[in-house]
Amino acid sequence: MTNKKLVAGNWKMNGTAADLAEARAIAAKVAGSAGAGVDVALCLPATLIERAGRALPGFAIGGQDVRAEKAGAFTGDISAQMLVDAGARLTIVGHSERRAGHGERDADVKAKAEAAVSAGLDVILCVGERLEVREAGAAIATVAAQLADSLPDSAARLTVAYEPIWAIGTGKVPSVDDIAAMHQALRARLVESFGDAGAAVRILYGGSVKGSNAGEIFAIPDVDGALVGGASLTAADFLPIVEAARGH
Repeated sequence: MTNKKLVAGNWKMNGTAADLAEARAIAAKVAGSAGAGVDVALCLPATLIERAGRALPGFAIGGQDVRAEKAGAFTGDISAQMLVDAGARLTIVGHSERRAGHGERDADVKAKAEAAVSAGLDVILCVGERLEVREAGAAIATVAAQLADSLPDSAARLTVAYEPIWAIGTGKVPSVDDIAAMHQALRARLVESFGDAGAAVRILYGGSVKGSNAGEIFAIPDVDGALVGGASLTAADFLPIVEAARGH
């Protein structure tokens, strides 16, 4: 099955109101020919979601994380209902920076994904391996198991993002064959879990995606788009990736 490409930007802990000018420039191009046949989204800091939603009507704005609980004594966290109220349409869960820096386990990611979907949000669920796992030859088994233990109970509203941890922000990218093998394994795991619905789940690649390498990455079977970090912060860097997705 060929899925419509999704290019999602993750601004991480970057951006203030002044930087919404870049988001406006991206949205303006996407509304024209640049976005034809491609879904595009920006996952912004929580402080910008509501303002971006007002400034960019019709453009998909998302969060970068979510709490599994609906409400409670969780200082500094944000619930799925809060994201929806702010105007978000989607959220990332399980990013490696959350797993490593905040000790999130697969079970935590699963609970977050299910909470987000229940609130009406689309979910980008991230999985990926450390360099030592890759070098030990255990990348596919490790990431496939991580996915299996992180999956929500339904494929509805689900997108998976494969991000080799050692490639995020480093300029390093796995070989075409390595990306193809991983995405094939993740697709098999999704079909095993969800049947035909698993074939329709988009699998994004993330990790040093740029305009210069996006076309080659998008040509790989079962690569249904990209989750883009640093290159999503400016229209000049992000839009060439969107353009590359149009050709595939």
